[in-house]
Amino acid sequence: MMLMRRLVAEFLGTALLLATVVGSGIMGERLAGGNVAIALLANTLATGAGLVALILTFGPVSGAHFNPVVTFSDAWLGNTRWRDVPPYIVVQVIGAFAGVAAAHLMFGEPLFFASQHIRTGPSQWWSEFVATFGLVAVIIGCSRSRPTITPFAVGAYIMAAYWFTASTSFANPAVTLARAASDTFAGIRPVDTGGFIAAQLLGATTATYIFNWLYTSESR
Repeated sequence: MMLMRRLVAEFLGTALLLATVVGSGIMGERLAGGNVAIALLANTLATGAGLVALILTFGPVSGAHFNPVVTFSDAWLGNTRWRDVPPYIVVQVIGAFAGVAAAHLMFGEPLFFASQHIRTGPSQWWSEFVATFGLVAVIIGCSRSRPTITPFAVGAYIMAAYWFTASTSFANPAVTLARAASDTFAGIRPVDTGGFIAAQLLGATTATYIFNWLYTSESR
């Protein structure tokens, strides 16, 4: 029963996160009058604020991962059982697609439609490595030093990474897959998802190794 509660929390949290990302992207693009910077700013503010609220809401139940690489990192650190990792990832991916569908329904778009937004190449992949490395670094560092501020630190980091990375910081394999089903401001071509996910996995693995070493008991 406890695992079921956690899985429902991960599903709902990931769905609401994607509804926030995709919905604010659509709204921002419609209201920006062609100004991409304004659309991105709207998307950034909504995503950061929504992420803080969702982590605060679901954190006490499931840890508020909403992200397969965060679940992987947490299991590596011994905070999540390895046997719980597959069901976590499954509900995160399903929740991500549910969130995209919810956003599309709110704005009168087709339920799912493949994105044509090109996001590929070494600079984009490196951006995703950096974005995911930083996300995992913030989570581990804050969770071990000042856990009460972790939701705010994560939201702040994602807002910053929207702007300092060329990829606008997906940093999440479930988000990447689901955004491929949205031909909107937040979309990514399905063919481009593989490079993003590989970079995200590498970034998360590197950050987990380094920051687990940095925050050993000897350094505290």
